[in-house]
Amino acid sequence: MKEFVDHLRRRLSEPLPGRAAQYKMASMRRLEELGALAVVPPDAKVACVLNLLHWHQDAWRTVLIQRTQNPRDRHGGQVSFPGGRWEDADGVLANVALREAEEEIGVPASQIEILGSLTDLYIPVSNFLVHPFVGILQAPPLFTPQPGEVESILTPPVQYFLAPENRKITDLTLAQGLTIKEVPYFEVEGRMVWGATAMILSEFLELLG
Repeated sequence: MKEFVDHLRRRLSEPLPGRAAQYKMASMRRLEELGALAVVPPDAKVACVLNLLHWHQDAWRTVLIQRTQNPRDRHGGQVSFPGGRWEDADGVLANVALREAEEEIGVPASQIEILGSLTDLYIPVSNFLVHPFVGILQAPPLFTPQPGEVESILTPPVQYFLAPENRKITDLTLAQGLTIKEVPYFEVEGRMVWGATAMILSEFLELLG
């Protein structure tokens, strides 16, 4: 287990795979929106997410949440990493990821070691610039979903995402009636993991090679 953590810590300190790795799980619509050298609008809101790794049942696992349906949330009902918006009291970006993990999945910040960060990612539909962090849970996993915000918590093995058969493509119709063609996604327990979350996962998986 120590070898995995040491390898990951070292890779996160080196040049990252970057947007080329993220774009492997991006739809054509997303690629058109972002472009290879996307300029983030100056009014973009800042958010952070946490890829929280933990050893359980003989495997390294991550933590994903299914968000509660909310008509005011453009990402309501979707599967994502724990995370949320920057607040002035956070001080530094990593604290946003730690605070949101505590709120959304019930893990105290004191139990998490941040190993590093991945490439930031702009989400046009909600105008968020997302900073992804990678952390290790240093205590036995015990997760509690935030009432009213988190419908369920998923803990798939990291190895699961490396299997080609779990990467799929489909046309996706959103609640607003918009259909996005040929959306790449990971299928996890019958749920779609797509969009920014899939793109962040794609870069993370390249670090493991």
